[in-house]
Amino acid sequence: MGTSRLRKLLAVAPLAGLAIGPAACGESRGVGHDMSHKPSAGHTPAAAVRESPGATAARLVGLPPPSTEPPLPGYLLIADRDNNRIVVVTRDHRVVWTFPGPNELAPGQRFAGPDDAFLSPDGRSLITNEEFSDTIAQIALGSHSRIVWQYGHADTPGSEHGYLSHPDDAYLLPDGHIVVADIINCRVLFLDRAGRIVHAIGHTGACVHDPPRAIVSPNGDTPLPDGGLLVTEIGGWIDRFDRAGQLVYSVRTPTSYPSDAQLLPNQNLLVAGFNTPGRIDEITQQGRITWSYRPTAGPGMLDRPSLAVPLPGGIVAATDDWHHRVVLISRASGRIVWQYGHSGMPGRGAGYLDKPDGLQLIG
Repeated sequence: MGTSRLRKLLAVAPLAGLAIGPAACGESRGVGHDMSHKPSAGHTPAAAVRESPGATAARLVGLPPPSTEPPLPGYLLIADRDNNRIVVVTRDHRVVWTFPGPNELAPGQRFAGPDDAFLSPDGRSLITNEEFSDTIAQIALGSHSRIVWQYGHADTPGSEHGYLSHPDDAYLLPDGHIVVADIINCRVLFLDRAGRIVHAIGHTGACVHDPPRAIVSPNGDTPLPDGGLLVTEIGGWIDRFDRAGQLVYSVRTPTSYPSDAQLLPNQNLLVAGFNTPGRIDEITQQGRITWSYRPTAGPGMLDRPSLAVPLPGGIVAATDDWHHRVVLISRASGRIVWQYGHSGMPGRGAGYLDKPDGLQLIG
């Protein structure tokens, strides 16, 4: 989202407080429409999770084994937001899967502006947030993929139970819950499939940096291997929470518009700067920069990148949102070594994207 647009929204958005305690959680019923009549992602039989989530997903949608060659050892799942679709692309720039495909939306169903898309822990479904439609949706993968669960009210932002206001980074967790960053309401919600709020971070409704009591416009909520969460606050903060919701640390970022921070194996943080020119930084838990990618001109310059993730072989994959491309950057050379999309040229045809905002390596 553009900085000026977000600031305007923050100025006018209603921020009714949502006090979440043990009693309140039990009464918090949202709008969770479960259309699958199947167990949630956290209750898949053990036999279904023996292969990696990415391999499971590729098998379910009928993809052949991907290339293992650098710089892209697998497929890229891309949330192609302004084309209202999710695509899977190959190393040789072919689109091999798209959602929604023909007849994959039920009568009256809509799919508008998928902002991110992430696989479930078992690889049998993915979840996406439709940020500008104020909804999130879970998609069951298969020969005929379909939306099986939704939350929120389309094009109706709000802070009451069942409503979201510019949701970002929805994830399915191993226990079957869904976590989502509710940007304008300055909270991160944990939902069950019935739409009940089972936990919240930033539950007072106050948009100030005071974690865990309050947070500012969270646009990232990356789940961690230890059951904790990495929350990115617009305004310039990354907060690490443990599985009990307690703050582990909070660190200032190099820019005032960090986006979707990721925890690296060395415990440093990789974070995109949603700026023009854009940047990607690796920082320590104390905020010291250990690596940066930040060209200020030329074909390597980024324009409002919203997500950067590490890939094997010293590669960083990033969405270059406003340049309408996804890029792979070599950490060693500091250069773009692969891209999908045409820089500065939005489109829907072969080889084009329109404001891609989310990605994930699969296969």
